[in-house]
Amino acid sequence: MWIPAENTDPILLLAPTRKSISSFGAVRPADGKFTSMMASVFNATTFLLFLKELLKQRRGKRKVVLILDNARWHHARQIRPWLHKNRKRISLFFLPPYSPHLNPVERIWKLTRYNCTHNRYFNELSEVLKVVKDQFSLWRKPNKMLSRLCAII
Repeated sequence: MWIPAENTDPILLLAPTRKSISSFGAVRPADGKFTSMMASVFNATTFLLFLKELLKQRRGKRKVVLILDNARWHHARQIRPWLHKNRKRISLFFLPPYSPHLNPVERIWKLTRYNCTHNRYFNELSEVLKVVKDQFSLWRKPNKMLSRLCAII
């Protein structure tokens, strides 16, 4: 920003930028159905709650294969007994380090930021949360756009 030398520097007020929202999510590439869960933090407890929610969304008796990065909470000891008990219904597939481009849900996060937060100003974090929740609710039903976006070739 250019300011004439005879003027004093302007003071710009900004909204706090260290606040954030957290969301777990999974997309079924076959039909584009998106499942998400908002959480206050990412940890083993909230991840386990998401896994339980994901099992409620599965089709019939098909096994859920979840592609994950190597975040701490994905490997937590706390979830191992539950995973062992439910091994016929769900399995976790871990990607190599530094390969988010291989995870279909990363495309969803990028599209969400583009549709919901880019080039927009929000006074409150609650406004961001509302916009993101509205977008996620649109994607709860199977849709071709997410299916094409997350297609596994």
